[in-house]
Amino acid sequence: MSERKTGTLTVGAKIFLILFPLATALLAMIAGRVWISPAAVLQSLADKFGAAYAVSGQAEKVLWTIRFPRILLALLAGAGLSVAGCVFQSLFSNPLATPDTLGVASGSCFGAALGILLGFGLLGVQLSAFLFGIAAVCLTWLSGMGKGRGLNSIVLSGIMIGSLFTALVSLVKYVADTESQLPAITYWLMGSLNGKSYASLSVGAPAILLGILVIFLLRWRLNILPLSEDEARASGVNLRALRTITVVCATAMTAACVSMCGQVGWVGLLVPHMCRMKFGSNHLSLVPASISVGAGFMVIVDTLARSVTASEIPISILTAIIGAPFFIILMRRSGGWQS
Repeated sequence: MSERKTGTLTVGAKIFLILFPLATALLAMIAGRVWISPAAVLQSLADKFGAAYAVSGQAEKVLWTIRFPRILLALLAGAGLSVAGCVFQSLFSNPLATPDTLGVASGSCFGAALGILLGFGLLGVQLSAFLFGIAAVCLTWLSGMGKGRGLNSIVLSGIMIGSLFTALVSLVKYVADTESQLPAITYWLMGSLNGKSYASLSVGAPAILLGILVIFLLRWRLNILPLSEDEARASGVNLRALRTITVVCATAMTAACVSMCGQVGWVGLLVPHMCRMKFGSNHLSLVPASISVGAGFMVIVDTLARSVTASEIPISILTAIIGAPFFIILMRRSGGWQS
């Protein structure tokens, strides 16, 4: 039986999945509008582990106060969004399912916009975004679940709840002060990892790490998600409980990501497709591949966003510019579209 079907990864694939996010993080510490030599980065890293190296104060501040927190955020957000997309695509048996399928991103955006309107600080805005993201999914679940209703009802409810919170975001933008609040809301909604600190990471990082850990430990069961109740029962798995756990984890990861860096599209759609084409659809290999590739992809995009121009480009613009053509190429190569 082939490795793509059994879910086993070759030694080379395992090495790549371990080194890829580490290599992108190292390159991200080097690259930027303030270029820091690889030798200085390595000396600074060695100094953090106890070796005595003299590194300039400016380089230390740029590396550990400015770049390292946002690199950590990029790694976490990329891994969280890609795993959430992988879970939703399997759960709904829909290759176009995204982390916002249940309206979580729209709810988080409303929470952040409301927090900015009310004058909250950065941590207050993040907490508001996280709570409203969770609230949006609860509303989706309550309106979509019921006797005789299936996953399609939940998807439709997610679309409706997402539209509702999108309208509420527009209302907040309409009443916001055009001089100060409206530009801040608009810029936040476009997504950015700029200005993040270790304190801001503390709001969303635990939810992302815990969600990734649970999904990773359950990855061998995720292949059962598309099955019917009877088929899952025959395999000895409580499908309802499994679906509930995966939805809670994917929702928490998405809400945490959006609360920290705004609405970032395409990561949860594109990365799982890339990994599925390379490593197969077995979640034993698909989940770790999505974690690694998603984390590295986000670091690369964020590094481009802060490096290619004098003023930072909102990250959602770059993910769309990179993701849309690349997704079209993937669809053409896989025979998804025919002329």
